[in-house]
Amino acid sequence: MEIRHSPYGTAEYWDEQATSFDDEPDHGLTNDRVRAAWSRRLTAWLPASPSSVVDLGCGTGSLSVLVAEAGHDVLGVDLSPVMVKRAQLKAALANLPTRFVVGDAANPDLVADTFDVALVRHVVWALPDTGAALRRWAALLKPDGRLIAIEGRWGSGGITATDLIAGLTPLFDQIEHHPLSSETDLWGTTVDDERYAVIATGPRREASSK
Repeated sequence: MEIRHSPYGTAEYWDEQATSFDDEPDHGLTNDRVRAAWSRRLTAWLPASPSSVVDLGCGTGSLSVLVAEAGHDVLGVDLSPVMVKRAQLKAALANLPTRFVVGDAANPDLVADTFDVALVRHVVWALPDTGAALRRWAALLKPDGRLIAIEGRWGSGGITATDLIAGLTPLFDQIEHHPLSSETDLWGTTVDDERYAVIATGPRREASSK
């Protein structure tokens, strides 16, 4: 897997993006149809029983709130203080105890073997060291935990499913690939680029600690 060094991994960049971030239908989830589509998908990917979920690179917290509404215990982490403030407001308006903290999604200051689920959406493309981040995320998970990575390849940005799966294969026992480009309700429009989710289950301890 190619290790990329992105110019987008700064708090200042994402603070500037925060004002208009929720204008995208799949970011703000203000459209009922889009919101319902994401709720269905997340319900299918998450464990059936309430679980501990860390939303890494949570942005304005839209997915965190959906996951919390489904009864899961959610911690959101984002590099941008402005994004975190907006996420905290969303949770408060929804009367949810969801926690949000400012931190580095690529290398969060969290205890290993703590979470049932690590959730990331459109985060990998902005990381300074993809391989190191994937190893760190695997280490955060309990032995039967899962990583839910919602990613894509658009224009000159993003990461292909092939590349992401190649990076995850040494780290997890099982990997599922779910193409999402044709599911217009998720995006609020028709898309012609590669969008997908990868569900990686069963972190391999020796691999994730290297």
